[in-house]
Amino acid sequence: MAPDQALDLLRGRVEARIAPLLQRSADLGFLGGMPLQEQIDHSLGFVSAVEVALGHPPDSVIDLGTGGGVPGLVLHSCWPGCRVVLLDGNQRRTEFLSAEVEGWGSSLPEVVRGRAEELGREDHYRDRFEVVTARSFGPPAVTAECGAPLLGLGGILVVSEPPEEIEADRWPEGQLSELGLVSEGRERFDERFGYQVLRKTARTPDRYPRRTGIPSKRPLF
Repeated sequence: MAPDQALDLLRGRVEARIAPLLQRSADLGFLGGMPLQEQIDHSLGFVSAVEVALGHPPDSVIDLGTGGGVPGLVLHSCWPGCRVVLLDGNQRRTEFLSAEVEGWGSSLPEVVRGRAEELGREDHYRDRFEVVTARSFGPPAVTAECGAPLLGLGGILVVSEPPEEIEADRWPEGQLSELGLVSEGRERFDERFGYQVLRKTARTPDRYPRRTGIPSKRPLF
């Protein structure tokens, strides 16, 4: 299938209510400066990367630092029936998202205001997700340490990356293995976007994630 056909098919899976909602989010300054359609396409790159890596849509996903709702709301739209958690630490953004999805009935995503370091130690979230996504959550070491505890065995962490080639040691094998993660390489989407895919192949030790703020103050790599 040609790349433009694949993109058109993915765009067709996005519900009509998503673009206006994200436009309202952008108007409030929650999405950054990238044009809205580009942000939706970038979110669809996560959909593609996940489905390629798993071979099927996931049953659960948590979006770290979801901000104004990308890619989380697009993921929710593309994967009906999937448990989708939108995690962000900002009160204004999470209040906006909660209000926007309130009338969606039983299919609404779960909006959570909090820190990934804290959720990673709660039974309701630790080891509970097939997929963790991160668009602009933080540096690789922080994203890996905060994402790994949330994944069940066999699950994947998908992280937005620059589409061009980057340094080989950005995701070092030894430090990833300490968290139970193995790199499966980078996926490109529509020649515009890049994604790092990490799979959880072993249990994350109980000492991770470390206390709030420590992963960024003393990164593992």
